Amino acid sequence: MNFPALIEAKRDGQSHTRDEIREIVQAYTTGDIPDYQMSAWLMAVYFQSLQPEETRALTLAMRDSGTVLEWPDDPRPLVDKHSTGGVGDKVSLVLAPILAALGFRVPMISGRGLGITGGTLDKLASIPGFKTQLEPDQIISQVQDIGLAIVGQTSTMVPADKRIYALRDVTGTVPSIPLITASILSKKLSEGIGTLVMDVKFGAAAFMKTPGEARELAQSIVELAQNCGLKTTAFLTDMDTPLGMAVGNWLEVKEAVRCLDCYGPDDLQTLTVDIAATLLVETNSRLTIAAARQRVLESLTSGKPRATFNEMVKAQGGDLAALEAQLGTNSTAPVIMDLETPDEGFITRTDAQIIGEVVRDLGGGRMTQEDEIDHAVGLDEIAKPGEPFGVGSVLARVHARDKTSAQHALDRLKQAFEFQDEPFESTPLIHDRIC
Repeated sequence: MNFPALIEAKRDGQSHTRDEIREIVQAYTTGDIPDYQMSAWLMAVYFQSLQPEETRALTLAMRDSGTVLEWPDDPRPLVDKHSTGGVGDKVSLVLAPILAALGFRVPMISGRGLGITGGTLDKLASIPGFKTQLEPDQIISQVQDIGLAIVGQTSTMVPADKRIYALRDVTGTVPSIPLITASILSKKLSEGIGTLVMDVKFGAAAFMKTPGEARELAQSIVELAQNCGLKTTAFLTDMDTPLGMAVGNWLEVKEAVRCLDCYGPDDLQTLTVDIAATLLVETNSRLTIAAARQRVLESLTSGKPRATFNEMVKAQGGDLAALEAQLGTNSTAPVIMDLETPDEGFITRTDAQIIGEVVRDLGGGRMTQEDEIDHAVGLDEIAKPGEPFGVGSVLARVHARDKTSAQHALDRLKQAFEFQDEPFESTPLIHDRIC
């Protein structure tokens, strides 16, 4: 293979054949293509895009770069959900235990953070001892036993996407519809699931900035997934505002557990319940969406999803005693400082982009592939649009390693909030659904 010639061909807007794409994926996975050349190809794809058949070939080549899970006969449906990434998005941590408690099997292959968006694996890694890497036979065994596993790609599962995913994060090639589509679906198809819900985000802190861009990505994913035999529904959701009231790895785990205990923020619970209800309807045509929502809420209030979450933590090496001890503390970071308002009125804007950047700069995200995540830092008690506030109200709490970084975060956070004197109605979280 003459890879420089293929880079030039894509740079000039030419299409690759299925065999060429399969060769590219195979050669990069085995280390025969260096990162600098793959970066050039990814940038060419970013500017020139891929045709639908190229995207399909890339997806299947990445899926086939490793093991595809094969499941024993079992009446429990195999389902999953995937998000395109957002600030404060901890839905997977709440949803997967709910689905398992409802009688689904959930083999959830997740990723780490991209840019300012948090990664499910980074959040779970904040739980002492929790292992995010399992071998395929371990994933199958755990899912068959307790109903779920949340894991990352391994050297034997979608290894091509694992390498490409990390490279995109640091080369400015994340917001590409064909690359996002192929990355997501290669993981989902490798799971061997039958039904998928996509959460495609748009707004200030999303890779897709407008509803139109999000719709284009959602349609790309839904059409390709269904073409590959995977029943898929996509939600279009707002990411101008962070999801929930906490951003930062451990703080988001803590908020997810509160949601499992029925004390979580309304927006987090609403989105989680709607996704779970959609999967119930998609796998049981006799259910209405209203009846499905009711079933999800009954399961949540029963306490079974929280118990299932604990089972997952234990099964994946997590220290439950240490988890409970951390849940009982105010913070695992040394310094906490509040951002307060000197006025009163109503919040009209809580900028998720700025908040994501603040958490990243505190150490809660990565600038390069090699950066270590500080799981303790972040923000919580984040005020949301539509909320009233008085003099001295807390707009956000900063959890930091030292006072200097905390003060820098407070100074930057002041730009994240806008206010007005009159009441303000916030925009809906769920914009649309695409089937």
